[in-house]
Amino acid sequence: MIPLERQKAIFNLIQQHDVMSIQELCKIFDVSYMTIWRDINLLEKEGKAISVSGGVKAAERLPFEPSHEVKEGLMSDEKEAIAAIACEHIPQNACVYLDAGTTVLALAKQLAPRNDLTIITNDLVITNYLVKHSEAELIIAGGRVRKENNSTIGTITAKALNNFIVDIAFISASSWNLRGISTPDENKVPVKEAVANISRKRYLITDSSKYGKVGTYIALPIETFDAIFTDQKLPKTAVQALKNLGITLHQG
Repeated sequence: MIPLERQKAIFNLIQQHDVMSIQELCKIFDVSYMTIWRDINLLEKEGKAISVSGGVKAAERLPFEPSHEVKEGLMSDEKEAIAAIACEHIPQNACVYLDAGTTVLALAKQLAPRNDLTIITNDLVITNYLVKHSEAELIIAGGRVRKENNSTIGTITAKALNNFIVDIAFISASSWNLRGISTPDENKVPVKEAVANISRKRYLITDSSKYGKVGTYIALPIETFDAIFTDQKLPKTAVQALKNLGITLHQG
């Protein structure tokens, strides 16, 4: 069996069984541990699978994004730790974009005492918090409102963002892997693309629970990002793979 055929067969098996051990796959295909490991790495780079301790599992499809209220209560300690690390990488007098999301909201709360920043955001919750608690210059990117996660989306928002030059963009993701960040909502794609185009530095900020999940639409390739800010629970295989891609990783 040639490698491509074997990789397709492995993919079919993990779709059927969800998780397969490397030892099981070695027996099924009568090949070495390293051969199966290379196959798994390729499947992971294609966003079809995620390696786990001693094996591989199917990538979890994200049919829809949870509401803001649901996400805010998840992994709150990790989000605060990620935000604390991210704060250290914002220089004085910077123009910063804060993407919609609860990990970014944690960052916004830690940035609130700073009055030297210009902050651009499409997140209505972040906007409301900073209006009440920050003296930073605040700009909201207008557009169609997605009520489920309190953000503006679509081409109108993307066009509004094209009027700015941003020093640092903190871009969120509800699903990501070695291929990139993805979303089940196509209207989020033009916003993230616009932010990437107008920013000097692009940072992915997301907790590790989102890793290995996939949405229908690729928003940005993983190589877009200058660095990734996440927590200590990111799988070791993902940590090594990101280092191999030359992407700086900061873990709070």
